Amino acid sequence: MTSSTSLRQGLADELAQGGQLTDPAWRSAVEAVPRELFLGDTVFRPNGTQWEPVHRDQLGDDEWLRRVYSNTTWVTQVEGISASSALGPLSGRPTSSSTLPSLVLRMLELADIREGDKVLEIGTGTGYSTAILCHRLGDEAVCSVEYDEGLAATAARQLQAAGCSPHLITGDGLRGYQDGADYDSVIATCAVRTIPPSWLWQLRDGGSIVTTISGWMLASGLIRLVLDEEGVARGRFTGEKVSYMLARPHERPPRPTFYPHPGTIRNARVSPELLDDWTAQFVAQLAAPSAELVRTGEGIALIDVATGSQAWTEPHGDGWTVHQDGPLQLWDQVEDALALWEKEGAPDQTAFGMTVTEWDQTVWLGDPKGPSWRLPA
Repeated sequence: MTSSTSLRQGLADELAQGGQLTDPAWRSAVEAVPRELFLGDTVFRPNGTQWEPVHRDQLGDDEWLRRVYSNTTWVTQVEGISASSALGPLSGRPTSSSTLPSLVLRMLELADIREGDKVLEIGTGTGYSTAILCHRLGDEAVCSVEYDEGLAATAARQLQAAGCSPHLITGDGLRGYQDGADYDSVIATCAVRTIPPSWLWQLRDGGSIVTTISGWMLASGLIRLVLDEEGVARGRFTGEKVSYMLARPHERPPRPTFYPHPGTIRNARVSPELLDDWTAQFVAQLAAPSAELVRTGEGIALIDVATGSQAWTEPHGDGWTVHQDGPLQLWDQVEDALALWEKEGAPDQTAFGMTVTEWDQTVWLGDPKGPSWRLPA
């Protein structure tokens, strides 16, 4: 049978060669923590538009372990149903997963965690990243919050099996965990639309927040923010193409089936194909943060559930036309932002930064005095 220990070493080698694992202390954690304890005996894999449960006994132990120690995200829950409980393929959104190890380690190295630091992890999930933290810092230095009661209970059992005893909290991670403050670092394994003020309040001066800023267009940006003594956190986006599931309180509202309204019609100044670009989609989301992005057969649609506003595009000759309906002119907002971004040379996400206070949060282009967009409250 393939040795779990040798597979952990192989995974560490792969992450080191890829540049995601440079610190010997984190390497030691990767080699020590048995990932198979945190995946149970069943995971989901994509099968067309559905998620199909895959069982360890179907694959055999050797193949199962090879998959466990691949640098892959394994979905463990879909629409609140765990892989072990699924009776067959499921449709819907993944609601929990074991994140690919390279991203786990990238987040930890970006946080610049040192010996003696205290860390608040938002999103325990399976508990694998929590165990990595415990191995490096010790159980007493790690607090981890999980929103889903079932996931929290499973993670607690799996962490105990791995010999880890961090502070585990079941609740809304957007509130943090005041009893464990002050923290040297907050690390979120979920995306947020805006930084919760509680994370700032529970962070020591000079502490950091590592998270992905996302939204209802599902455009993401990875960032490390550092808190100064005046209570202002600042940072720049790394530019990496990283995405996480949105924190459940920040998730998109239920949306009915999209039916296009004719609305007002005009020629589009910007091609909707531009939104295939990682940064362009991020800019569009900044400009219309309450809109969802839907890709139609021939173009895109922007839909604001709260106001009923919509915009959708269709090809017309060598260009595009846009239809807009409702109180918000969604495509106007997006076009203006994209035109400004292109005027600045269409830089990648590393040109963007963020400033966060208790009362205001902005993403800016170039520097804090450059063009900026406020994040939703």
